[in-house]
Amino acid sequence: MDANVVLFDMDGVLVDSEQYWHAFEDDWVFAEAIESGDPAHEEITGMSFREIYDYLDAEYGTTVTKEEFIEAYNENAVDLYGEKVVLMDGAEELFSDLRAAGTKVAIVSSAPQDWISTVRERFDLDPLDLVLSADDIDEPGKPEPHIYEAAAEELGVAPEDCIVVEDSVNGIEAAVRSGAYTIAYRGDQNADLDLSRADEIVDGPEELRTALLGEA
Repeated sequence: MDANVVLFDMDGVLVDSEQYWHAFEDDWVFAEAIESGDPAHEEITGMSFREIYDYLDAEYGTTVTKEEFIEAYNENAVDLYGEKVVLMDGAEELFSDLRAAGTKVAIVSSAPQDWISTVRERFDLDPLDLVLSADDIDEPGKPEPHIYEAAAEELGVAPEDCIVVEDSVNGIEAAVRSGAYTIAYRGDQNADLDLSRADEIVDGPEELRTALLGEA
């Protein structure tokens, strides 16, 4: 699949943060911050944490204020992105080779810009043609398609001319609904999920490189 634009999700694709967010959800969000019920991780993975609160409050009830919820997420993010996560194998070379092929490279994420900046600076991912956060658009986030539609518009292309690399059910749904060619990136964190809404599923960085560049 040839495209002039590749839009990468960050969490669960570029960095292995989902395992840490899932642990945080098990230890605090699902254990203490909701009133009742047993949410599944895939219900909220891919959403912005502000929308996660709204969703959990509506579906399960919450025991904390939205401000307390946001503060807890921001506190957890400091060590998570600054110390714990590791970059996808071969990401630097993949980005470099995509740029060399004339492809625009972007990060499109539900994470706020300061979390994305930590990852960009720590792993030296720049230059990027666009970095778009769900906070930057005044529309509902994933699984709605707006963030990918906005990214395509910012880059001056149609969504159909973009490849999106996503790992979450919500993110894949957003990408597919935007009209972009959607690659589901499968790792340990989503090994058991149904990713069949995507146009293509890749297992790990080598298969992703082959899908994007036609080479191993």
